[in-house]
Amino acid sequence: MDCLFCKIIAGEIPSTKVYEDDDMYAFRDINPEAPCHVLVVPKTHIPSMDGVNAENSAVVAKIFEKIPEIARLGGCENGYRVIANCGPDAGQTVMHLHFHILGGTVLPIHIVPEK
Repeated sequence: MDCLFCKIIAGEIPSTKVYEDDDMYAFRDINPEAPCHVLVVPKTHIPSMDGVNAENSAVVAKIFEKIPEIARLGGCENGYRVIANCGPDAGQTVMHLHFHILGGTVLPIHIVPEK
């Protein structure tokens, strides 16, 4: 499999680990958009949010249970934002489900314009 995040999880590509357990790996984004910018990925390859199903949703639930701890470990002290892009139109560039944790500063509010 030629998945960037699978290679990072396997240790084939270096990363700055923030947290790891049997089900997930969290690491610092190489192009941070905030002082605290951590990516959390399931170790099981799930291409995107569209791939979450009854067989793998437990790992996604576990990720959300751990996000507060991972955010603190990553340096988010006064709140944080969690983002998951799904598909190219949403800006997903790596087709492995991942969650961005952003914080460490006051984040701008993005408003989606009405059509």
